[in-house]
Amino acid sequence: MKKKSFVLAAVMVAVLALTGCGKKDSSSDDTLVMATNAEFPPYEYYEGQDIVGIDVEIAQAIADELGMTLKIEDTAFDSVITSVQTGKADIGVAGLTVRADRLENVDFTDSYTTAAQVIIIKEDSDILIPDDLEGKKIGVQLGTTGDIYADDISDATVERYNKGFEAVQSLTQGKIDAVIIDREPAKVFVSENEGLKIVDEEFTLEDYAIAVAKDNTELKDKINQVLSELKDSGKLQEIIDKYIVAE
Repeated sequence: MKKKSFVLAAVMVAVLALTGCGKKDSSSDDTLVMATNAEFPPYEYYEGQDIVGIDVEIAQAIADELGMTLKIEDTAFDSVITSVQTGKADIGVAGLTVRADRLENVDFTDSYTTAAQVIIIKEDSDILIPDDLEGKKIGVQLGTTGDIYADDISDATVERYNKGFEAVQSLTQGKIDAVIIDREPAKVFVSENEGLKIVDEEFTLEDYAIAVAKDNTELKDKINQVLSELKDSGKLQEIIDKYIVAE
């Protein structure tokens, strides 16, 4: 009987150990897992095998201040919020705009920068202002703010792509009339593709913030404190200026 009891106890310990391994315990983990979509220069993109950019450096600065190791998980953009919501990641940093629908699933920190949605067109396009998008065929990246707002354009046909550069490729090939995307990536895409330009009038203005799980108020408060310190010290602006040249 003693032998059977010992075996049973050993089995129970093993089961409990395996159960514990299946759930991320952020309270005891010194790793800060960041979900992002590395197709969004200059905020996050690949440089060789490394993911770099504004969001990456901000997340690294936060991890350093919290005494944690940053781990970056590259995923589809429309999976970033889900990764945070389900606990696969601690934070979502991917040029995320604070929106009511996203706040149903996650919380957001204070904003760390203001961005804009703009319209990319061909240089000979008759689209001069956002209202000219009515009745046009518009390309957007799936799950982005541009994706959401494009549905409000009268009589427009919206083509959705997994990556922003895929929408831009379709524009250069004449398959669509315009692309709605964030301003800074738009500048990169226009610089890399001859014959494209950005419409002067911005489509929307919006704030970027970091997504955290709704039950992780402690982490959100800590990040807000670090963001405040980064702003006060000028470090945050220094990171942004490294990637975005003032016009």
